[in-house]
Amino acid sequence: MNENKTTQTTDNQAAQTQSNTKFCKHCGEKIDEAAVLCIKCGKQVEELKGTSEQPKIEVNVSQSQASTNTNTNIMNPAMFKTTKNKWTALLLCFFLGLLGAHKFYEGKTGTGILYIFTAGLFGIGVLLDFIILLFKPNPYYV
Repeated sequence: MNENKTTQTTDNQAAQTQSNTKFCKHCGEKIDEAAVLCIKCGKQVEELKGTSEQPKIEVNVSQSQASTNTNTNIMNPAMFKTTKNKWTALLLCFFLGLLGAHKFYEGKTGTGILYIFTAGLFGIGVLLDFIILLFKPNPYYV
């Protein structure tokens, strides 16, 4: 009789566990009936209850606030560079270009020294610099 009771109890427990389980639609694993995520594959089995609606968000902005929202660029190239006069650099390039005077004027000391030792990169560098300076705006930034 004791064996009969234990068999009935295990049958009842098995029936209860079967009724409280379901199968994952992704991997087929048995999972709890109330589970939202599968234990084996980690995928979502069903939607969360009560979260099917998207939350409603309202943004209230008055006209005075909307009109004062302006974006301005505060970065000015002149903040980080020095201005040079185009005509001064052009005259220095024309008269003293072989010595690199226009390069020293722009603050490019290394290139100025190179121009001294190579006679303005054999005259080709001076010619190119003269043409480039001719088409720069006045003032230009270095």
